[in-house]
Amino acid sequence: MQVSATEAKNRFGYYLGQAEREPVQVMKNDRVAVVMVSAARYAELEALERTKTLGQRKREFNETYAEWIAAQNELVERVGVFGEDYRPW
Repeated sequence: MQVSATEAKNRFGYYLGQAEREPVQVMKNDRVAVVMVSAARYAELEALERTKTLGQRKREFNETYAEWIAAQNELVERVGVFGEDYRPW
């Protein structure tokens, strides 16, 4: 279910009840800003996240932010590290 932020604000109690049955996506500026879910579903998601190993979380991070990581690495290669000349070693 998708609702605007204004609608969610005006009828918060209603959508709070709806979130117990199904996720409620709150739209702001033509994008999903927030998803309201039940406390039980949130607990399931938290438990699922805790069961992932460090390697799995690291792999997911690298996949999600691959472009940003590449851009940062390219910047360091091109410009260097700020303050590198000031290191005492």
